[in-house]
Order: sequence, then C-alpha cells, then structure tokens
Amino acid sequence: MWWASGRKGVSAFSSSSTAEQVTEGIDGTALTAIVTGASSGIGVETTRVLALRGVHVIMGVRNMIAANDVKEAILKEIPTAKVDVMELDLSSMASVRKFASEFISSGLPLNILINNAGIFGTPFSLSEDNIELQFATNHIGHFLLTNLLLDTIKKTTHESKKEGRIVNVSSCGHRYSYPGGILFDKINDQSSYKKFRAYGQSKLANILHANELARRLKEDGVDITANSLHPGSIATNVHRHISLVTGVTSVAKMLLSCILKNVQQGASTTCYVALHREVKGISGEYFADNHISEANSQGRNVDLAKKLWDFSMNLIE
Repeated sequence: MWWASGRKGVSAFSSSSTAEQVTEGIDGTALTAIVTGASSGIGVETTRVLALRGVHVIMGVRNMIAANDVKEAILKEIPTAKVDVMELDLSSMASVRKFASEFISSGLPLNILINNAGIFGTPFSLSEDNIELQFATNHIGHFLLTNLLLDTIKKTTHESKKEGRIVNVSSCGHRYSYPGGILFDKINDQSSYKKFRAYGQSKLANILHANELARRLKEDGVDITANSLHPGSIATNVHRHISLVTGVTSVAKMLLSCILKNVQQGASTTCYVALHREVKGISGEYFADNHISEANSQGRNVDLAKKLWDFSMNLIE
C-alpha cells in the first residue's frame, strides 16, 4: 500500500469517484460508526455506503422523522444493514451530552466517528448556549461530542486491536474565514458578523480541531487517527439559507461556483478517510477528492490550533 511506502497524497481515486467505488471490497462488519447529520445530503450517502459495507451505523440526527425514513430506505435496499437512529442537536450542548451519555450507556463499541453535520450561511443568531449558531453547530457541538466519546473510542481500539478513526467534514470554505482566522474575542459579536466568513471560520475550526486532536492522540500513543476533509461542492440543503441574490455575490459566489459533484461523489472522501486501508496510520491531514491535500496557512497553524483547543474547552466546561 502507498501509505507503507511513504508516498503521501497518492490514491487510486479521483474527484469523480463515488463512495461505493472507494469502499469496494472493504469488509466493515466488525466496525461501529457514528455519523452526525445523517438524515440529509452526503450524510445519508455516507450512512448508506458504510451500512452497505457491513458497518453498524448510528445516525446522530436532529430530524428523527427524516432519519427514520432514511433508515427504512436503507433497510429496503440492504436488508442486512445495521442502522440505528439517535436524536442529536449539535447546536445544543445539553443534546450532545444526552446523546453521548445514551450511547455510552448502550455499551456499544465505537471505531469511527464522522463529524459530518453542518449549517451554512445562516443569519446571525445565538444557540441556546449563547454561542454564534454556525460556530456552535459546526465546531463546538462536534468538539464536545468528540471529547465525550473519546474514551469509548480508545477502549474499542484497545480491545479490538483495530485503528480508531475520527473524521471532521470541513470545507474549502475554510480559506475564506475572517482575517486572522478565528475571532476569539468577537465570536458572538453581531456587528462583526458576516455569514459566509462565519461559515469559513467554523470550517477552519474543524481542521484545527482535527490537527490538534491528532497531535494529542499521537502524544498519548493511542492507535486513533484524526483527519479533516473537503467533500467537494455539492448541491444539498446545506445551502438553504442562500437566496438567489446573495448566492451570486462575493464569497458566496466563490463557495457555490463549482457545484459539480453529486451526492455519491460528495460522500466519497468521507468514506475513503473513514474506511480505506490506504489511510491507515495517517493522522492530522486534510483531504480533498480522495487525496491528501493542503489546508491554507491558518489551517496548518499549530499555535492557532492550540489556542482554539483551549478556547473550545472553556466554552464546553
């Protein structure tokens, strides 16, 4: 395998590869995964393909009705699929804590955590925890969830002797955050709020979270990887807050300029990073189009990652 020879960034797949193609021949029957935001968009396809490969998938979702419809459709297509639905609102720390507590109480193992859920370009609002909504949902909710489930992943990894994987679905939009990257002192400042910049900030946070987590996991000597990725530009309901007017301006135009991938292609990099043997042992990397790519300079800033970690820990305490 290329990862054994040290040739980083080389894979047999491309931007047009589908999630089914990048997981072909992979047996995931001994694995359990959580996929957040699994009731729509690439979360649905990620869930379906993981289930197709035998993975027991827990769908962490806000919309239980939509999620149960997805589960029913998957079971109709794949009668042997193992899929469960659990309620999870990433914008609410209470909901995240409840989800994690219930999952841990179930006694299920956890090999793979896919932090996929996200919102894009919302008007300014605060979460119930008084945190700007995009930052709360896209970053803080996943940061807390990962923190709460980390011991379970470590336990599963130790007992199963199988590598654990944590996957943060970010975006190329991380390149268009605010100047300086993260507005630590103005996270909740409505006067400074720019909805597309705020989205970029939250996606930059996804990358920095994965990078700092990877550093800490390596330091701890545990067999768990943490990576982030850009799934590609995909026409899903994540763009529901973009009007025809705002959709053709400035940063929004850039973000929506290449809606080229279908959902099957859009879920491929997530499934590749979560399951493929080529990614074994690789941690702290940013992927795009099923290859190791490169985040912007802020996304590679070690000090910024550490500062965000401390900032996030203070918010969830």
